[in-house]
Amino acid sequence: MNRYESAKEIYAQYGIDTEEVLKKLTECTISVHCWQGDDVVGFDSRMAASGGIQTTGNYPGRANTPEELMADFDKVLEFCPGKKRLNLHANYAIDNDSRKDVKPEHFKKWVEYAKKRNIKLDFNPTFFSHPMVKDGLTLSSPDKEVRDYWIEHGINCLKVAEYFADELNETCYINFWMPDGYKDYPADRIGPRLRMKESLDKIFSYSYDHKKVVPTLESKVFGIGVEAYTVVSAEFCLSYAMTNGIMPLVDNGHFHPTEMVSDKISSILCFADRMMLHVTRPMRWDSDHVVSYDDETREIMKEAVRCGLDKVVIATDYFDASINRVSAWITGVRNTQKALLYALLEPKEELKKLQDESDFTSLQVKHEELKMLPIGDIWNEFLRRENVKDDYLSEIKQYEKEVLSKR
Repeated sequence: MNRYESAKEIYAQYGIDTEEVLKKLTECTISVHCWQGDDVVGFDSRMAASGGIQTTGNYPGRANTPEELMADFDKVLEFCPGKKRLNLHANYAIDNDSRKDVKPEHFKKWVEYAKKRNIKLDFNPTFFSHPMVKDGLTLSSPDKEVRDYWIEHGINCLKVAEYFADELNETCYINFWMPDGYKDYPADRIGPRLRMKESLDKIFSYSYDHKKVVPTLESKVFGIGVEAYTVVSAEFCLSYAMTNGIMPLVDNGHFHPTEMVSDKISSILCFADRMMLHVTRPMRWDSDHVVSYDDETREIMKEAVRCGLDKVVIATDYFDASINRVSAWITGVRNTQKALLYALLEPKEELKKLQDESDFTSLQVKHEELKMLPIGDIWNEFLRRENVKDDYLSEIKQYEKEVLSKR
């Protein structure tokens, strides 16, 4: 008996069919962010990340061109099993130097790339790292010229998302995150939020196809340079999303350090039909460390599975320039999938029954037993069936030597 067959029997004792679990894991799509490969720089303004976010480190090999970024993402596809989507930001437009006037034609090469690899595309307007971010504000700026600039950008990004949906025959999720905020305590908190609401209303008044394009709205609590106040707080985000038919998005780095996104998922899904996750690893603040196979990531995925994977869209969002960027990309995606596998291997109905019967002693013991079950053997079987190697470090080191080090 091989290791998988042995693990299969062990999980069967807990009522878990590992074949059914592997089928679900294979079918679950992860929307993978493009910006890990080049430190969120993009190809239009070429400005370093700003607006409450910052990439630290200067490891050699950053992608400088679309071709380099595409080649690096091919390595991610090679070493990450299961279904993937590619999540693009507007600043990754090709042959375009106007953020406001971004058009579908600026993403033709990305669509060609996606078609050749049979993957789908998601999208994000880029409301940061640009000269028109005035005093840290975009859609909430008191300057009408600034607001109008970014409103037009948002509308044009909806058009790009429609283009992706049409070309790839698949729904495109487009995420709106604005970095607007202040470094110190503001004299007026409601004014910027009312301007933000008005600007978003104008963007979403564009008559896009709601079956093809699904907007999401992402909150943030603070960041570098906006420590005191952010306009699109969690309360603003959820209130706007729920009253305007927009999908809420939660990033597990965008809350106070003691807040757990795993606890928010069920609350949101009591009122929203669906939601999106941005999976990252905060450290002290929204530092966007590479996703780890840690307790909170597993709890997030357990809640996604318990509430229904059909209700949760899973995406990654992190960037680390202190280590090999491609390795970081792969490690984070695979850890997200490992956490999802851990959640799928949970006998949730049995555990729920113990809770409902107030048998908390048995519940605690079962939780601890599950931690020691041979999930690694199930993961290795998943890799084998997906024809993906377990050891990617040696090949990434070789890729670094032959390709990345020469950039």
